[in-house]
Amino acid sequence: MRRILIPLVALCTILPAASAYLSHTMSSNAQEANGETPIYVMPKSGPFAPEQVAIPQSEYIAAWARSGHSDASSVSFSYWNDAGSIPPVCSVCHSGVGFRSFHGLDGSTPGLPEHPVPVGGVVDCETCHNPGLASISAISLPSGLSHPVNAGEASCMTCHQSRAAGAMVERAVSGKAEDTPDPALTFINPHYATAAATLLGGYGGMGYQYAGKDYSGRFLHARPVSTCASCHDPHSLSVAEETCLTCHADGKAENIRISRNSFDGSGDLKKGIRADIAANAARLMGMLEDYATRVAGVPIHYDGHQHPYFFTDANGDGVADLADGKPVPYNAWTPRLLRAAYNWKFIGSDAGIHVHNPHYALELLYDSMEDLADPLDIDFAGLNLMR
Repeated sequence: MRRILIPLVALCTILPAASAYLSHTMSSNAQEANGETPIYVMPKSGPFAPEQVAIPQSEYIAAWARSGHSDASSVSFSYWNDAGSIPPVCSVCHSGVGFRSFHGLDGSTPGLPEHPVPVGGVVDCETCHNPGLASISAISLPSGLSHPVNAGEASCMTCHQSRAAGAMVERAVSGKAEDTPDPALTFINPHYATAAATLLGGYGGMGYQYAGKDYSGRFLHARPVSTCASCHDPHSLSVAEETCLTCHADGKAENIRISRNSFDGSGDLKKGIRADIAANAARLMGMLEDYATRVAGVPIHYDGHQHPYFFTDANGDGVADLADGKPVPYNAWTPRLLRAAYNWKFIGSDAGIHVHNPHYALELLYDSMEDLADPLDIDFAGLNLMR
């Protein structure tokens, strides 16, 4: 038998420690056996590895950590890093601190933060799990609507509602000549990720809704998928395709038709309704460009990577004109052009609009194209589009 020699000094160190450990463990076990709560509890004897130690909610924390809501390096949260602080109006959705201040969840008076918020924040756990969310009963939209919500919807509805509404566009163009460029007009941006706004449809009034037209209201879908978290994992933000399979033959939303009508004039009912929306959006963009050149008199160029997105392209080469090294914002807006461009951008700002409210999107596209068709002398009925 091989002997293992332990130095006397080491043995004198180990034995008291082992004795203390055993004494404490037995003491803790005795306390638990007597129904007492131990002061602290040592882990059970090993061997064990770190991955075997359970961390409460670890699965959800890991999913959130991989999601866009936690990505502090993304433009959504790093845009203001050089400035060192986030403006109050932007902080509501781009910082957990700003969100809690806006709703008074930090003990402050509800409303926009009084001061800029430090950078570095994200959509953190408290943004969606703060107990105070249960006290929020309604969310105000830019259209003026106060929409009732529950605690599970409050966060989503606050930050995905858009920053503009059709009423804002109407106020800007009211009283102006339909087809006369007005240098006082500038593009009104609906902002980004507008799912909550599109979900509410005509009821929410976030798109520009033409007078005399009826619009689809909130897209209620089926009862099991009536809320944001019904389809989106609230931590990873991934779409639960298996939920779609409850009623549809395909789990991929872009392949789901959800209508027996063709809205883009193709007559193809085998493709998903997303394709109809994309086709009509492309057609509307073509009409916007044609109108800008022929009616407004100044060609227009769209660049989705820089604000205000629509720029002057006087020579029509497909590139924005530059002044002092910077692209020139489009400045020949007419009321008719601004309304249609707002709707086009509003629809494109929700990548999932084909799920959230496809018919509202198609109605806005149709009406915008119909409005532009007259000054362009287009036989709109001949396009065989359906509203």
